[in-house]
Formats: sequence, structure tokens, C-alpha cells
Amino acid sequence: MNLIVPPIIPELNKNLSVFLAGSIESGVAQKWQDKVVEELLEENITILNPRRESWDHTWEQKITDPTFKEQVLWELEALEKADMIIMYFDTHTKSPITLLELGLYARSNKLVVCCPDGFWRKGNVDIVSEQYGVQKVNSLEELINEVKKKLK
Repeated sequence: MNLIVPPIIPELNKNLSVFLAGSIESGVAQKWQDKVVEELLEENITILNPRRESWDHTWEQKITDPTFKEQVLWELEALEKADMIIMYFDTHTKSPITLLELGLYARSNKLVVCCPDGFWRKGNVDIVSEQYGVQKVNSLEELINEVKKKLK
């Protein structure tokens, strides 16, 4: 497995590339990305993980903050380049950026979404997914299995 995290610019090879989109709120969201990486460690795959260990909460979420802008641009480039986008909505979060990414990529045929019961906007996620033919699964394990199926 090849793991790419920001700020490393994603240069992709012929391996399947998967972007880990989903709940990421520090201290609230479970670190579901770690489980995905662990489960796919032995696979011939490139994982694009936006969760950076060096995240600094003092960065202003403004276009004028160069490090914040670098992070957002990295995510946009990685989403664009990825062969597959898996998306996980943690029920303990609001996940506004994930909802934005769902809207951006609903028509891409690259998405597989897991939105468990209890997510505050599950109805919206379900309707958008149904309307645009987005594949949905019921658990993080099923999300990981969809990646494994795609590898075969």
C-alpha cells in the first residue's frame, strides 16, 4: 500500500487510488481512516488520506491562510485524481465538508457512501445518493469490502 497524506502532492501510479472522504472533526469523529489503512495495508493500492497529524487548530479557515489553503487545495486535487472515493459519515459529527464533497462528486461514479442511522442529515444523503445512483453501504466494514472488491 502507498499512503499519501498532505502536503505531499498526490502523484499516482497504475494502482487503484482511493480518497478517504468523511467525518474528520478532531476530538469528535472516530479515526475511521486508521481502520481503513490498517485493513488495506497488504493491498496493491494508493490511499489518499486528508487527515494530517500536523493539523494546527490555530490555522484560520480563510483563503489568506497559506497552510489552510494548501490543505484544501490538496484535498480538491486528490479527490479529482482518485479512482474511487469512499465516504463515511460519523453519527457524532455534522461533517459539512463531507456533505459538500458528496455534492461535488455525486455524479462522478467514483463514490461509495456509508451514512449510518443517526447521522443528522441522513435523509439528505440518502436522497442525493438515490437521485444520482451513488452506491451506499451500511457499515465501515462494507465500505472497506467495496474497496477490496474493486481491487479484484
